[in-house]
Amino acid sequence: MDQDILNKRIAVAGIGGVGGYLAGMLGRVCPHLTMAVRGDRRESILKNGLVLHSEYKGEINVRPEYAVPVSEMGEQDYIFVCVKNYSLEDVCREMEHAVTENTVIIPVMNGVDPGERIRKALGKGTVVDSLIYIVAFANKDYSVTQQGDFANLRIGIRNADETQQQKVQEVSDILTGADIDHMIAEDIEVEIWRKYILNCAYNTESAYYDNAIGQLRSDPKKAEEYEALVREAYQVAQAKGVGVRQEHVDAILHRFYHELAENATSSLQRDIRAGKKAEVETFSGYIVREGQRLGIRTPVTEKMYEGLKALQH
Repeated sequence: MDQDILNKRIAVAGIGGVGGYLAGMLGRVCPHLTMAVRGDRRESILKNGLVLHSEYKGEINVRPEYAVPVSEMGEQDYIFVCVKNYSLEDVCREMEHAVTENTVIIPVMNGVDPGERIRKALGKGTVVDSLIYIVAFANKDYSVTQQGDFANLRIGIRNADETQQQKVQEVSDILTGADIDHMIAEDIEVEIWRKYILNCAYNTESAYYDNAIGQLRSDPKKAEEYEALVREAYQVAQAKGVGVRQEHVDAILHRFYHELAENATSSLQRDIRAGKKAEVETFSGYIVREGQRLGIRTPVTEKMYEGLKALQH
């Protein structure tokens, strides 16, 4: 691994659960780390550093070289974008000055299209697509908690040319240097959709009923609806030509019935419960709209989408 890569200018935009975990891990080894953050969270980081309570990696407290709003970031070599979907275009506008032709941008976000949206919004730099399997959230005191014994990224660029493969490798080297579990995916689109299909059921239904996974599993009707949400998202993916397969669906359902913690809640559920703006459009609106466009029926997703929209007002 090229150790010099850790001395590059690296930024994390959005210091919530995912961004806080990545920033905490990167902050231990990257001397030129910028945390793009504002308001009271910025004040807390300036005063106390970023505090990460990680069940997997231990107690971590790091201070970035800079903690500034996105609009005040300097030029960066690598930017991890960990914001909510509804603010992505605004963040792209705010960080455009920090992106050069050589900058690598890594969206670590929900949904299937943040990479495409960044490419469209910025038109420069290289976007390395990614996803993360993690349970992490920001606390009221601005510390970040990561639960469980896993936090694992997949990274890649679909049909990458040689230059793009090199960029993916550089991101891999940074993650390796920061002790962040990850793999370079052979087909990043399939990997993103596998996680997304899981989330279309997990986030949507847990938020709709405000139930933990154990409550959904133990109610036959809710379990049946969970399976329907997975199936509807899978059918949309297939209609879009994504290479997901039935075995991926089987693994998602196995995880629901046998692996997810009884008390597991979702980010969508927590945001709606707290009265915050939530990623309803990302987890159910997108499937409903794509289903309509492609002629795929999504009745259970539609029912929950309408219900979740009503909770947002």
